[in-house]
Amino acid sequence: MPKWFKRQMLNAYANKDVRQIRLLNQCWFFYHSKNLDATQEN
Repeated sequence: MPKWFKRQMLNAYANKDVRQIRLLNQCWFFYHSKNLDATQEN
């Protein structure tokens, strides 16, 4: 997980920003699934 993403998540949880937490979770799962697909093709 990139450092910038960890910082964003920690900030969102610290501020209890549910909207940002949901958005970041969706972004992470999208990013992670794309990377898994790319590594499995090689």
